[in-house]
This record gives sequence, structure tokens and C-alpha cells, in this order.
Amino acid sequence: MTSRSIIVKDKVVRIITGAVEDFICLTDIAKWKNSDANAVIANWLRNRNVLEYLGLWEQLYNPDFKPLEFEGFRKEAGLHAFTLSPQKWISATNAIGLVCKSGRYGGTYAHKDIAFHFANWISVEFELYITHEYQRLKSAEQAKLGWSVRRELSKINYHIHTDAIKQNLIPTALTKQQMNIVYANEADVLNMALFGFTAKDWRDSHPDLLGNVRDYATVNQLICLSNMESLNSVLINDGVPQPERLQKLNQIAISQMTVLESVSENKLLK
Repeated sequence: MTSRSIIVKDKVVRIITGAVEDFICLTDIAKWKNSDANAVIANWLRNRNVLEYLGLWEQLYNPDFKPLEFEGFRKEAGLHAFTLSPQKWISATNAIGLVCKSGRYGGTYAHKDIAFHFANWISVEFELYITHEYQRLKSAEQAKLGWSVRRELSKINYHIHTDAIKQNLIPTALTKQQMNIVYANEADVLNMALFGFTAKDWRDSHPDLLGNVRDYATVNQLICLSNMESLNSVLINDGVPQPERLQKLNQIAISQMTVLESVSENKLLK
């Protein structure tokens, strides 16, 4: 389980993620209306329209939901003596849309669909703000995930590339320092083919930046670089001399980047 939070109208709203779905803290949302969050949630659950919404949601997504128990609550909803807590709703109907947590993540959480419904009941304004902040969070997470996947792909091909160097270009008598020079030289074959300069050239031109040129590459450049690492390992295994490999890889880089940039301009690749 992972936990993070968003700031909505100066209020911290926690979010936990189970196996797949996000659950947003109703307790945090309720505090925007009243400091007694439990009372706010209990009052919300007394509403017949709310119970009908919760029941329908469970019937759509929860095959183990107990409809007979739900009908009992629905018939009583709205009566003066009717009360319902999240814990009672969950235990009686086997509901999965609400979750009660204790300890570090303490509070009542709800599936994002239900949480937005609750936020709307609290305040239409608050619902708009929390929806906006949640969408912003998910967009940032997706961007980060996409970058991470692309970087991991690049790392995998990097290991394929260095293994080909080790097996074909490095005599066993070389020292570790000497082997590192060979690895660096081969990395610069790719740098020259794609970027037009070596790693040292880039560092000298950007003394204020951390990392290396690949950390600042575009998505398309990383895709092309990943492909080139695989291709270079094949060329190394085939015994193609370095100057010839550099020329071939440069031609491939030009061809692939032309295609990738063209696709990006048509907004088919982000």
C-alpha cells in the first residue's frame, strides 16, 4: 500500500492505493465542513440518495455485495432514528467501496468515485477543487512512470551493450580502470552517433548540471538510444570495426529520429 496526499483549499487530503485503485480519505474531506469528521460522515450515510448510490456502486463492482442487507438499510434511511457508521455498512453488506483504517493511515477512506460524490455533498466548490488536484496528481504520476519505464528500458539495453563489449572488446589482461576506458569509449560511440558530441564534451559545456547527457535527453532521444544500444551490441558481436559502427549508427540515428519527431508532431507519441 502506498500513501500520498494532495492540498485542497489549504486542507491535506490523504490518498492510499491498494492493489489497483485509489482510495481518498473522507475524514480529511469532512474536516473542510466540520472538525467532527465522524459526525459529518455518519450524517452523509443517513441520506437515502447516498445509500442508493453506494448500493448501486457496490452492485456494479462488487460480486460479493449483500443486496438483502443493503435493502434493509435503504428502507430505514431518512428515518429520525436511523444511524449508520462506515464500519457497520462495511461489515453488514460486505462493501468494498469504503475502507476504515487505523494507525498511521487512520480514517475512513472511499474509492475515488465515492469520494468525489461525498465531496459534492460537502460542497460543489470543494468537489471541483479536489477533482482538479487529484487529476493533477495522476498526470504527474503518469509522467513520472513513463519516464521511469523509458529509463529502465535504456538501462536494460545498456547492460546488453556492455556485455557485448566485455565479451568481444576487452582482453582478460586489462585492469578494471582500462576496461572502464573501453566502456566509456563505446558509450561515446553512441553519444557521437546520436548527439554529435562525447560525454566529456557535454560535461565541459554544462558544468552546472548534474548527471550526464542522457539524463537530459528527450523521450525520442531515449527511445532511439535504446534501439542503438541493441544494434551496436549486434554489430560488436559481428566484429564490425568501431569507425564503421559509428557511421552505421549515425545513419540509423538520423533515420529513427526523423521518424520519431514526425510522429511526435502528429501527437501520436508523447
